[in-house]
Amino acid sequence: MEGVSCNENTSHVIGLQLPGYQLRGNISTALLDLSTSLVSVDLSDNQLDGLIPDAFGSFIFLEYLDLSGNRLEGGIPESFSNLSSLFLLDLSHNQLTGLMPQSSFGQLTNLEIFDVSYNFLQGTVSESYFLSHHRLKVLDFSFNSLVFNSTTIDWVPPFQLDVLKLASCYLGPQFPKWLQTQSNVSQLDLSSTGISGQVPKWLWDLSPRLQYLNLSHNQFNGRVPNLLVSSKLSAYPVIIDISYNNFSVLDVGGNQLTGSIPAYLGKNLPYLQVLSLRHNEFYGTIPPEVCYLTGIQVLDLSGNNISGRIPGCFNNFTSLVQSELPNRTTIDTFRAYPLHQYSSDVLSALVYWRGKEEEYNNTLGFLKLIDLSDNRFVGNIPKEFSLLRGLISLNLSRNHFTGNIDSGIGQMEMLESLDLSRNQLSGEIPIGMAELNYLAVLDISHNNLSGSIPSGTQLQGFNASAYAGNNGLCGPPLAACHAPDGPGTSQATDDDHVGKEDNKFDKGYYISVVLGFVVGFLGVIVILVLNKSWRMVYFGFWNNIWDLAYVTITSTMGEDLSRR
Repeated sequence: MEGVSCNENTSHVIGLQLPGYQLRGNISTALLDLSTSLVSVDLSDNQLDGLIPDAFGSFIFLEYLDLSGNRLEGGIPESFSNLSSLFLLDLSHNQLTGLMPQSSFGQLTNLEIFDVSYNFLQGTVSESYFLSHHRLKVLDFSFNSLVFNSTTIDWVPPFQLDVLKLASCYLGPQFPKWLQTQSNVSQLDLSSTGISGQVPKWLWDLSPRLQYLNLSHNQFNGRVPNLLVSSKLSAYPVIIDISYNNFSVLDVGGNQLTGSIPAYLGKNLPYLQVLSLRHNEFYGTIPPEVCYLTGIQVLDLSGNNISGRIPGCFNNFTSLVQSELPNRTTIDTFRAYPLHQYSSDVLSALVYWRGKEEEYNNTLGFLKLIDLSDNRFVGNIPKEFSLLRGLISLNLSRNHFTGNIDSGIGQMEMLESLDLSRNQLSGEIPIGMAELNYLAVLDISHNNLSGSIPSGTQLQGFNASAYAGNNGLCGPPLAACHAPDGPGTSQATDDDHVGKEDNKFDKGYYISVVLGFVVGFLGVIVILVLNKSWRMVYFGFWNNIWDLAYVTITSTMGEDLSRR
């Protein structure tokens, strides 16, 4: 072994520490000359190759042996059975092919840390392999070709592990029940282990010390519950990897999770139908990878600090684009429908809808909603939302959206609940909103909307509070419209204009008549006063008229008296 020399003065050596010294070649037989009182050997992270010498078996006081990070080949020598004092054995990151025989491994009764990860080990490991290992704390067999086969269903291991890593070993297809006994584990890696079906409920509440859990690259399905609010998990930050599975429901709402939304949620969980990240502290933008969730039915990102614009690809959500129920009823009556296409994947999920949180079971497949409320989104509401014909509930309230309500909103034919309140939306209420025949809950209050609420529709049947805080809105259930520029009031405005013109004509007519009379009368009086000859003629005229009237009346009265 280049770089290591041993001589007669090494009889009292108790430790050999040469990690990362770029040592090359085989481990020298010169180790045979070292003191049998050797306690610690660390030759890790070098370039040693060849076989592991049987000479290590002579160091009966050896407690620490680290040969990791080299190019060692072959198997683990049977002579290791003599190392009964050994508490750490690290042979990871080599090219070993043979696992230590059970009879030899069973003699290492003081072993606490056993790491043979990243090798080429093959074979079957059963529970009998660990019968004598009461002190074992760290067990890492990951990235080998080992099969773990527990022949006893109710096997209770003699150890309590802190770290268990079995990545790429075969454990499936059933979830190992014996793991339920490991109540102190802090790191658990079961990735790529061939396990399928639902994750047992006890795993989510397994250990109060759990900080790392990797279940990725399996065939798990069903629901991932809100494990982060478990009383046992709340004391430590937890790293969880459930990617590349068949999970349908992921709920981590109501925690203090921070950071940006992981892009892998879209790429690595293609079967996800329910994603709830609500009431956390996520920030940044919605990653466009979210649009890979073509089967998503419930997307709840409410109550975070997410900002920016909403990606214009939400129409990729195939399950929300399709309206699958020709004979439409409300979600409350869906309980009578069997959930064939979801019964094997979705058990239940807690969903916040219509102002309360409820657990949906066999009706979950029919509940389709998007809730992005109480964030910091800006810009226009994407027109792609109007293409979500199967969406039942849309909540975009308490954001900073601007622009108009899309005129194509009437295409969302299944919509029952719409909340766009407390934004900065402007313009008129599109007439297409009146085509939402199943709309039962509406709130577009506290925006900058204007014009008339479309008349003759169910939109006028909502409470006035649904439209409050829009000073430009008018019409039932709000006050009547009087503004000449109000939308939907052009006919009324024209009528008012005609009425005003008629009133102006009537007033002008009567004023002209009175003025004409006054001017004419005064003109006659002035002429009679100033012109004597005209005055004589005028009064003579009225004198003759009076005489004629007197003669006529008198003669008429005389005839009447004679007849009597």
